[in-house]
Amino acid sequence: MAEELVVHFERLLTRVDGLLSAVVTDRDGVVLLKANAPNITPPFTESSLGCTFALASDQASKLGLKKNKSIVSVYGVYQLVQFNHGSLITTFVARNEANTGLLLELGTELESVTQVIATALHERHSTL
Repeated sequence: MAEELVVHFERLLTRVDGLLSAVVTDRDGVVLLKANAPNITPPFTESSLGCTFALASDQASKLGLKKNKSIVSVYGVYQLVQFNHGSLITTFVARNEANTGLLLELGTELESVTQVIATALHERHSTL
């Protein structure tokens, strides 16, 4: 199943022009799944991104506008689109000219995939 998820994430990179990387981490920043475009090493794939996003998302949720689901950040020639999928965080790293709306839609589509990963992790921790 792990290989299927990696292949699925690698295919995602071809769906949106300018998408360079897709990473799933837990809330502590542990990388669970990662796919990078060929010959590309985006500078923002560090595991600290997931942990930092979790803190920022929790703070944004305190604004009284319900729970925060995503954050979009632009840094020079890159944009980060991050999603709060419960116990997991999905991060897309893309060029700044990539279609942000498509990235947001793609993240929403991936919620069911991340729930499968979260369930598998939970079951594994329950048996240990």
